[in-house]
Amino acid sequence: MATESGTHAYRNEHGDEFGRTYFRQLGDFAVSSIGVGTYLGDPTDEVDEAYHDAITTALSGGSNVIDTAINYRCQRSERVVGQALADSDVDRESVFVATKGGFVPFDGERPDNPGKFVKEEYVDSGLIDRDDLVRGSHCIAPDYIDDQLNRSLDNLGVDTIDCYYVHNPETQLLEKSEEELYDQLEATFTRLEERAAEGDIRHYGIATWTGLRVPRGHDDYLSLREIVSRARNAAKTAENTTTHFRVVQLPFNVVMADAFTVESQDGPEGDQSALWFAHEAGLNVMTSASIAQGDLAEELPDDVAERLNGDTTAQRAINFARSAPGVTCSLVGASDVTHVEENLDAGRFDPMGANAFDSVFE
Repeated sequence: MATESGTHAYRNEHGDEFGRTYFRQLGDFAVSSIGVGTYLGDPTDEVDEAYHDAITTALSGGSNVIDTAINYRCQRSERVVGQALADSDVDRESVFVATKGGFVPFDGERPDNPGKFVKEEYVDSGLIDRDDLVRGSHCIAPDYIDDQLNRSLDNLGVDTIDCYYVHNPETQLLEKSEEELYDQLEATFTRLEERAAEGDIRHYGIATWTGLRVPRGHDDYLSLREIVSRARNAAKTAENTTTHFRVVQLPFNVVMADAFTVESQDGPEGDQSALWFAHEAGLNVMTSASIAQGDLAEELPDDVAERLNGDTTAQRAINFARSAPGVTCSLVGASDVTHVEENLDAGRFDPMGANAFDSVFE
């Protein structure tokens, strides 16, 4: 697992190569503010090889945050992350590895009949209660997440996962009430607290898509205050002295800035954005879709681009995401070595200051 000494040694080795605040604090760890995502791509050997080279390049070049999920590319993304970790010259203790569970994964390739696969592999086997399966593809029940965590440990070839996310919990709201969702999250958080106490994970959190960037009253809305409260309850139930709920992941970029602009969360002094709530609650934030899955590598709004540092459009887009208040790391999907090198070069520029960032929205 990542360690304080390992990640700080990594920062000391690479820190002088990058700009101000490139490395940031996550609990005891020092983590790079640019991380590698592994979502896109077909489930093929060719893409596996490309990701392997991209990840090892990132690790040797100054990025020590790797993000994946068990359902990405039919479990292939987790497996190639594990292989890259094993093959890299960078010590495992220097690398912060995160994965997710929630969406039902295929195994190596998409089956001809996905519904039949899910039924036979997960429902008929008893791993998933049919009442917990939403839209035939999503489950966050404790026993299921327990099973998925075990599979992720095997896929990654690690003893401990540094952060385990409940993946897009707002998906459950398609068929369940808010109270049912929060009750299930608390039960699952309790299981994750137990797994943290056992050493299988270091931290856990939620990875969202819409839930933390929509206004209150929206069908997908998630309350961070309620989620944090449920995590604290879970820690007490598991008899842990403090909660291991530490990180939230959400989309954030130039054209999806809702986590900063939409004041939908119930803060101590009134409504505030998800980013500000997370910051004041002591939570770390990882941004996904930091360059909108490649779209922002081509073009940025002129009035925004001129305020950002970077030699390329992609670099300026990355620097926008990691300049937002409260952001610990901006994840950028990359299965190409040249893209990884370009992304890392974004970190050689200083991020925007708080006042400069605020002025973008004036």
